[in-house]
Formats: sequence, structure tokens, C-alpha cells
Amino acid sequence: MAELASTYETLLLRRDRSRLHVTLNRPQVKNALNPTLIGELCAVFQGLRERRDIKSVVLRGAGGTFCAGADLKNMEQSFAEQPKPGEKDPIALNNREYGTFLEMVNSTPQVVVAAVEGYAIAGGFGLLCVSDVALCTEDAGFAMSETAIGIVPAQIAPFVAARIGVPQTRHLALTAARFRGPEAYRLGIVHHLVKDGAALDAKLEEVLRQIDRCAPLANALTKAVVMKVGAEPLSAVLDFAADKFAEARRSPEAAEGLRAFAEKRPPKWAVE
Repeated sequence: MAELASTYETLLLRRDRSRLHVTLNRPQVKNALNPTLIGELCAVFQGLRERRDIKSVVLRGAGGTFCAGADLKNMEQSFAEQPKPGEKDPIALNNREYGTFLEMVNSTPQVVVAAVEGYAIAGGFGLLCVSDVALCTEDAGFAMSETAIGIVPAQIAPFVAARIGVPQTRHLALTAARFRGPEAYRLGIVHHLVKDGAALDAKLEEVLRQIDRCAPLANALTKAVVMKVGAEPLSAVLDFAADKFAEARRSPEAAEGLRAFAEKRPPKWAVE
């Protein structure tokens, strides 16, 4: 199995049994995304692809802010050169890398839980929208703010639309509207709305305990099935789902789960 690095420049990692807590750690700039931070996040999620001993990944931001989007100072200083004839614009290539990262998080076999306080803006908003479960405080702030500074939410827009639908995404993207936790909850961006940071910690622990009850392979296969809905014809999705059901049913997890049910006890993965 891939091993995660012991230290990172822009991340704090903490392992708690089958849970991995990943904290964006650039609080001096509200955890703004720069190449180092994105690269380290990519390395972490790449290392998780084959891990079944980690069932959930918690994403948070240090200093009371989830993520304020791209580091605009870094953006302003980069890509001064024009693309060479016949070559793709380096700005487009760089932008696409963030989409590749979001795809990686979106399809990771673990359950990704985003705990949001402070702000989730632009690229940080996109990161929130590829989580499986999201929580936020009432005063947390959100925005697809790119168009207000003359750029395009190019890589995050498809993931936002997948989460809340095209009409709502058009509204948020084309007005750069800023809104708070209650609206994020109403739109379905987050699944749990709590009063403050203390309540966020309590609700997060409740959600993680629920995930702990679920078998890791079963969750990974279920996520793979759900991710195909709307992307392929229904009959193809059902064929894929049947194959994943068979894979799960023949696994040691299913044998243990059925045995535990018959013996009226928790399965091993729920108490590890």
C-alpha cells in the first residue's frame, strides 16, 4: 500500500483509526490554493487510491477558513509569456491541472467529508463540491467569485453543476453571488448546517461514526456506481452496478457482514 508522507509544507495530516484528517495549512492567506498546496493534495489523494484501511477523509482549513480560492498573487505573477505558435496556451494547461485534481477527489474510493467554516470561495468552493458529505457553520461564506475579477470558473463549474444543477450554477457563476451557510444548505451544497465551530466538531464526529459503520469496499463500490448515474445509459449503469454487487457479495466484507448480522453483533470494520 502507498505510504503518505510524514510532513508537508502546506498540509497537516492526522490519522485517527480509519479516518484521515487533511487540513489545508496556509492560514496567513486563508488557505489560498497555490501550486505547492495543490501538488501536495494531489499526492495525498493519489496515495489513497488503493488504501482500504482508510475509510474517510476529512477536509478542513487551518485558522478558521476552509479555502479562499486561488492565490491571486501567484496568478498575477505567472504566465507572462504568450503561447508559442501551434502549442496550447500554458494558462489552459495549468488550469486543467486543477480539474484533474478535482476529478481525483471526486472519484476517490474513500468517503470525503468537507467541514467548512470561514469561507469556501472559487477553487475552494469547487473543492467543497466534490466532497461526499459537507457540513458548514451558519456564518460560513460561499461564492463562485471568478467572474467578478474577470476570469472563468472553468474547472469548478462542471462539479458545481453536478452538485446543484445547471440553473442554480448559472445563477451563482454569472452573478458571483456571495451567500452564507443557510443558503448553501438550501441549495444542497452542504448536507448539515450547524450554529458554530463547536457544533461543527460535534456533527462531524457524528457523521464519521456513521461512516465507520459502513464497509470500506462496499462504500467504494457504491460510490463508483453512483458516479456513473447520468454519465452513461441506464442499462449500462445497471450492468456495471450488478458487477459491483457481485464483487462485494464475494468479498470477505460481505461474509463478515452477513455473519455479524446473524450473530447480532457489529461487524469487525465497525469497531476497528
